[in-house]
Amino acid sequence: MSGLGSARRQGDRSSPVVVSASAAFHRDLLAPTIREAVKGDGVYIVDRGGKRYLDGSSGSGPSCLGHSNAAVRAAMHAQLDQIAYAHTAFFTSGPMEELAENLCADAPDELSHVWFTNSGAEAADAALKLARQYFIDRGQPDRHIVIGRHGGYVGSTLAGLAAGGSERRRGPFKPLLPTNTAHIGPAYAYRGLREGETSEDFALRTARELEATIERVGPSRVSAFICETVVGSILGAVTAPEGYFREIRRICDRYGILLILDEVMCGMGRVGTKYAFTQEEICPDLVMIGKALAGGYAPLGAVLVSSAIHDAIRDKTGFFRHGHSFHGHTLACAAALAVQREIEQRDLASNVRRSGHLLDQLLHERFAEDPHVGDIRGRGLMQGIEIVADRSTKQNFDASLQIDTRLTEHALDLGLICYVSASSPESQVGDHVLLMPPYIVEPRHIEELVDKFGRALDRTLERKPS
Repeated sequence: MSGLGSARRQGDRSSPVVVSASAAFHRDLLAPTIREAVKGDGVYIVDRGGKRYLDGSSGSGPSCLGHSNAAVRAAMHAQLDQIAYAHTAFFTSGPMEELAENLCADAPDELSHVWFTNSGAEAADAALKLARQYFIDRGQPDRHIVIGRHGGYVGSTLAGLAAGGSERRRGPFKPLLPTNTAHIGPAYAYRGLREGETSEDFALRTARELEATIERVGPSRVSAFICETVVGSILGAVTAPEGYFREIRRICDRYGILLILDEVMCGMGRVGTKYAFTQEEICPDLVMIGKALAGGYAPLGAVLVSSAIHDAIRDKTGFFRHGHSFHGHTLACAAALAVQREIEQRDLASNVRRSGHLLDQLLHERFAEDPHVGDIRGRGLMQGIEIVADRSTKQNFDASLQIDTRLTEHALDLGLICYVSASSPESQVGDHVLLMPPYIVEPRHIEELVDKFGRALDRTLERKPS
C-alpha cells in the first residue's frame, strides 16, 4: 500500500470540466478537475460529458427526492407565477404558513411554532439566540453558557462552530469564536464503550457527563445543551445508545436548561421518521432542521420552537431580536411544502425504512469481515462505515495516506457520489463514509451503491476485488 499517498488529485479527466480559469471560488482551489453537473435524473446526476453518477449521499443529505421531481418543480413554477418573495417584516405568505402547519402537525404538541432560516447552519444561530432571549425575558440573564459535544457539528457559523465539537473545523477560526461554550464527550460506543460495560451503563455514563459539566460551570449560568440526534459528518451516522437521550432530557429538566437537537442532516425522514428524536421517546425544546426540508430544490432551514419559549418571548419582549432578508422565503417555502407532501403522499418513510434495512444488510454481507472496515452503523437511509488500518486494534490509517480523498475520487470515477470524511485524532474516529441515498431508491440502486462503493474501497486500498 505504499502508493496510497501519491494520487491526491488524479480525478476523472474523461468528462468536460470547469477548469482553474473559473471566476467561481471553488472549495478545492488546487483541484485540476471539477465536474460540471448539467442534469438530474431521479437518483442520478449527469455531467456535461453524459456520465451518470448515482447520488449515494444525496449530496450532503438534501436531495431526498432525487433531482427531477415533477411535483416539486410544478409547485415552484406555480409559485413563481404568483410571487417569489415578500419581506416578512411586512407580509406573511401562504407557503410559509402552510409549511409551518405541516411541520408542527407531525411534531409533539409542545413544539408549536416554526422560525424559518436560510439554511441549517443558520438554524443553529437562531436556536442559540432563541435560548438566550428566552432566559432574558424570563428574568434569568446570567444563563448564557451553551454545552455541546466533542465529535459533533451543529453548523458552520461562528456560533455553530463554537457550540459544535470539531476541533478540525474550529481550529483556524478559534480567535473569532464565542467563548461561552463547554463540551462533553460523544455517545460513540464503537470507540467509547469500556470493557465489561453494558450499553445501558455506557448510555448513563456518557449522558451524566452533562450533569457534571453543568455543576462545574455553574447551574445558574447554563442556558442550553445542543447536539445532533444522530451524529453526521464528524463521526459518521453515530446513534446514541438506548436511554441516552431520556437521561439527557431528565438532566436538562432538573437544571432548567433547554435541550436543542440538531436534525439538519438526520431529520425530515432520513432515519425513517420525520423527526429522529421521536425514536428516542423524548421531546426537545428546540429542533434545528434543513437539508431534506426543501429537498435541495431551494435553500431553507428552520427551528421548531416550544410553546413555552414562544410564549415567554411574546409576553415579555413581544418580538424575536433576530432576522434575515430571506426569512420565510416564499418560493423556498413552496418548494419545501411540495417536498414534504411528496414524502407523505408517497409514504416514502416506509421506503426509507425498507431500503435502509436492505442497505444495512448488504453492507454487512459485503464488509462485516473486511479487515479495514471497523464499524457499520446508522439508521434508515443514513448509514456510516468506519475505515481502519487494523480491525482488531481499531488503529486508523495515517492521515498522510489521504484515504478520504482517494476514496472520494475512486467512487466518482466509478459513477458514485458518497460523503467521505477524514480520520480525526481528537475523536479517534477513522476515515468514514456516509451513505444517504434519496428516499426514492429502489433495491437495484442499493445494490449498485454497495457494489460501486466496494470497488472504490478496493481501489483505494490497492487490493484486488474479492
